[in-house]
Amino acid sequence: MYAKKIPAAAVLVLAVLSLSACGNTIRGMGKDTANTVDATQAAGRNVEQAAQ
Repeated sequence: MYAKKIPAAAVLVLAVLSLSACGNTIRGMGKDTANTVDATQAAGRNVEQAAQ
């Protein structure tokens, strides 16, 4: 009975760890995208000020 539960528990633990790693990656990509947008907007403002 326990022999069937141990592999299932191991698979469950691995699945949870994998999903948490994906969550961190997606969160990091979101931060990187936000930083890219901010930098692009700042560069646009710099160009606009230089043109005046």
